[in-house]
Amino acid sequence: MYWNLFVSFLKIGFISFGGGYAMIPVIEYEVRAHQWLSTQEFTDVVAIAGMSPGPIATNSAVFVGYKVGGMLGAAISAVAVSLPSLLIVVLLSLFMYKMKKRNFMDDAFYGLRPVITGLIAYAAIHFAMQNDMIGTSKLLGFEWIGILFVIAGLGLLLFTKINPVMVILLSGVMGVVIYY
Repeated sequence: MYWNLFVSFLKIGFISFGGGYAMIPVIEYEVRAHQWLSTQEFTDVVAIAGMSPGPIATNSAVFVGYKVGGMLGAAISAVAVSLPSLLIVVLLSLFMYKMKKRNFMDDAFYGLRPVITGLIAYAAIHFAMQNDMIGTSKLLGFEWIGILFVIAGLGLLLFTKINPVMVILLSGVMGVVIYY
């Protein structure tokens, strides 16, 4: 069991680009493949990991590892998911230092952006569908207000010089006023 945790999260760490939210579909695949958690348990893990301080992928790995193998499972999962990043950063920093004047590096990183955006969008839509957040019953109610918040916040950011922190604070205040 511990070996499976280590190998799975090491693999996740090596093949995932774009941060924690982009790693969620890969983590979910491994969790389902090994039948470590139910869909609802995994959704709860991601929700808790997102609210906890620190990277969501590492937090998710820790929570999954804990559920599967206790404290040792949590430690093994955290090390395994973080180790590839450490190794890659060390190797890339050596490589980038030598190649810093080459344009192909910028092009390669620019090409990864759509893939990362797609993985994040998939994770958001997938969890919304699993939790019945996307559907006619929800979209006919107060959720339209949330969609309007997103559009208004995006409009403020694109067409004014307002600080993004102010948009977040305004959204929070409006959310409390409307939903509380």
